[in-house]
Amino acid sequence: MDAHSSAPVPPPGCPAHGGRVPLYGPEFAADPNSFYDYLRHYGPTAPVELAPGVHATLVTEYSAALQLLQDSATFRKDARRWREFNEGNIPMDSPVVPALAYRSSAMFADGAEHLRLRQAITDTMARIDPRRLARVTQQVSDFLIAQFGYRGSVDLVGSYARQLPIFVFNELFGCPADIGDRVLFGISGMLDGTNAEQAAEVMFGSVAELVALKRSRPGDDVASWMMQHPAKLTDEETVNQLALLLAGTDTEGNLIGSTLYRLLTHDAYAHQGGLIDEAIDDTLWENPPMANLAPHYPVADTEFAGEQLKAGDLMLVSFAAANRSPILAGERQIGSRAHLAWSAGPHACPSKDPARQMAMTAIENLFNKLPDIELAVPESSLSWRPGPFNRGLVSLPTRFTPVEPERPVPSATVTDHQEKVKASEKTGRWSQFLNWLSK
Repeated sequence: MDAHSSAPVPPPGCPAHGGRVPLYGPEFAADPNSFYDYLRHYGPTAPVELAPGVHATLVTEYSAALQLLQDSATFRKDARRWREFNEGNIPMDSPVVPALAYRSSAMFADGAEHLRLRQAITDTMARIDPRRLARVTQQVSDFLIAQFGYRGSVDLVGSYARQLPIFVFNELFGCPADIGDRVLFGISGMLDGTNAEQAAEVMFGSVAELVALKRSRPGDDVASWMMQHPAKLTDEETVNQLALLLAGTDTEGNLIGSTLYRLLTHDAYAHQGGLIDEAIDDTLWENPPMANLAPHYPVADTEFAGEQLKAGDLMLVSFAAANRSPILAGERQIGSRAHLAWSAGPHACPSKDPARQMAMTAIENLFNKLPDIELAVPESSLSWRPGPFNRGLVSLPTRFTPVEPERPVPSATVTDHQEKVKASEKTGRWSQFLNWLSK
């Protein structure tokens, strides 16, 4: 597709003439909106490169994105349709392949199979009592704050926002100490990109152990409820649905981190509940934690939004670009939730309500415990994680007035607490949390 002669000057790192626009690298991570603005001159869709050698068509316009997400007859989710992958044109060691390759989960299913798997997820998640979710989130928040509150400084992304959702899900899944430690290790390694293959093996292996445990000893938890669902999932299907939910903890961590960033860098917000709620909405509109995903594949050669597509072409939706579509200018109202941060159509996020509640509780509790917390570095020095899919900060350094730890020993001095934290580093983080809860 050729750019129009009146095309704007591309941002740094973006090809000036022809070719595909790269959605990776430090330039894209630093200023993705400049890339999205440039992509719009192609029309509602644009040719992009997700990683070296991995091509896709990106939908950047709001109404076109809705059309794609809601047209399950023309566009399917089954990644086994991916033409360039099937033709051997995709590097198998590409960092984006794990997120796009087929698994037997609802994300990659269509039709009746998708309905069966999704119903198991939605019905299971609906059984989570909001009061229990609030209690668990606050307990995890208290535990994490206890690990750094005495220091007076912390990276809120690495030590809070990205850890909290994984801990909450571990609790809701009913993970015992040893399995929970390995789930934390596996999911953290996969998200950090360090030894990702080994980390994925550990994560899927530990979830498989959890499923085997719950088959013999079911409990009042998400894993057991899913296995008891009328959909009668196989063990493999159960592992993949639970792993899909665990993968959502990365997006949730990005939401918490980006909302904290917004609260700490925008003078318009104060640390009251109503404005935290507004900050979450603004983050979902302007800086969605999942920027580009929703892979779809045309069933047959077709035309879409003026673009000729071949059967099996990889298409993605840019939630970030669609939310900034010019057609929405002047229409967005305060409190509006018509954004696409949760996607739309039959594959819209099934857990948006618990996700929002978790973020709200985590942020409120943090500000209640550390009311004078503030950014410790210039805003311009912050950097964002690279890659085409997620949108999240690498770190968010902050400072605050140190607070006395509430646990593990109520009367402990700061020195005592530091020694206990140092000694506990020999055990897994989930084991530490379970021990902390029992104090």
